[in-house]
Amino acid sequence: METFLFILFYICIFFPILHLLHCLPWFRVQGENDRRNPKSEKGLSILIPCYNEAGIIKTSVNSMKSLDYQNFEVIYVNDGSSDDTYTLLHEDLELEQCWKTPLNRLPHQEIKSVYQSKLCPNIFVVNKVNGGKADALNAGIEYSSNELVVTLDADTILTESALHSINNKFDDEDVVAAGGMVHVLQTKTSNPLNKLTLAKTNFLLGVQMLDFLKAFYVTKISLARFQGLAIISGAFGIFKKDLLVKVGGYRSSVGEDIDITLKIQRYISKKKNNMKNKKIALITDAISYTELPETWRDLFKQRIRWQKGYVDCLVHFIPFLLKTVLTRSVSFFYVVESLIVAILAAYVTVGVFMYNAIVNFSLSLASFVLLYLVYIIVFNLVYDILAILQVRRYGFTFQKKQGLRLFSTILYDVFIHRFIIMYFILYGSIAYFFNRDWKKVKRTGRNYETDMAS
Repeated sequence: METFLFILFYICIFFPILHLLHCLPWFRVQGENDRRNPKSEKGLSILIPCYNEAGIIKTSVNSMKSLDYQNFEVIYVNDGSSDDTYTLLHEDLELEQCWKTPLNRLPHQEIKSVYQSKLCPNIFVVNKVNGGKADALNAGIEYSSNELVVTLDADTILTESALHSINNKFDDEDVVAAGGMVHVLQTKTSNPLNKLTLAKTNFLLGVQMLDFLKAFYVTKISLARFQGLAIISGAFGIFKKDLLVKVGGYRSSVGEDIDITLKIQRYISKKKNNMKNKKIALITDAISYTELPETWRDLFKQRIRWQKGYVDCLVHFIPFLLKTVLTRSVSFFYVVESLIVAILAAYVTVGVFMYNAIVNFSLSLASFVLLYLVYIIVFNLVYDILAILQVRRYGFTFQKKQGLRLFSTILYDVFIHRFIIMYFILYGSIAYFFNRDWKKVKRTGRNYETDMAS
């Protein structure tokens, strides 16, 4: 038993150290940050599924109007909203009915009508019967006209140059899908490409900001270099449209954002499809901002849904993952790191702690629990510091007067929030097998155009 526990502990140490080192600039892969200077703009279709998004829809529309790109369209998919989302889209865009032609290749709920904006002719609204996010995305793909599809949540806004960064990355014909970088909308400033702020955030938003910095600037950069990127954030994903159609579009599930990436990874791994050199990339200069929960209740909803999504895809793709665990990086990291390090180790630690405290005290078991707790504290402290250094390396800084605030947020993250995250993992992994529904996180309704820190 003791041998198993300490082997597990060493595995838990190995992966964080691996990502901490591999995300550093010395391990850049060929072509990672190349400026290819494409001669033309690829056509982009931005899909934004909307279900009861009245609190944020104006922010989204204004963001789409400000993008510095010519060859793109925006398709809002009103997925049976019961609030004022549909009305606000009509008011802000001056919609008139049009006859956009669908592909008729992907399943989705009934389309009631399709509209085009008189003010911005490149913005469309598809009004449909409610079918969930995956269903709305399938409908958006059906009505999209361009070769690249960008998927955004309604609370995600793009920086002005994001589409040019996408165009640059997809000039490499081997790139079939990609993810952009996602920051916290509540930390956005009037200089969204180089400044972040904590001025109008609480500790809950601060630690979520740290989570995103660690996820994108440490873990995802490392995984992308290994060609093991399994999760393209639902907030900001980019795909070749023909590939989305070939894999059957999105599967209606609690984890559709992870599901579509694994579908693509599975498709390009098959020899018969002749896609040996195709890859999923991370576009580090394509920056977006997404709104995050400001209350514990909404954070609980979001994190439980994320964990259910991971388990759902593990169950659904387990044949592919196990078959390729030693041949595909994405399978190796999804099974070995995410399952063993993130989930199994948490359950084992809690189980050993309870057994040691209630049934039979053992010094070796107590040592394992203590080592695991020290591991959580030390590595998350190192991760937080490295993530802040990494984000500076990519051009972002915090105001100097917020140094103490940032330091206290790191301490809160390391000594308190990490253990709350462990609870989300434990609870969500079990809850999936009893209830696969998920509840929508409430939007703040804040006007980010007028309430933005400088």
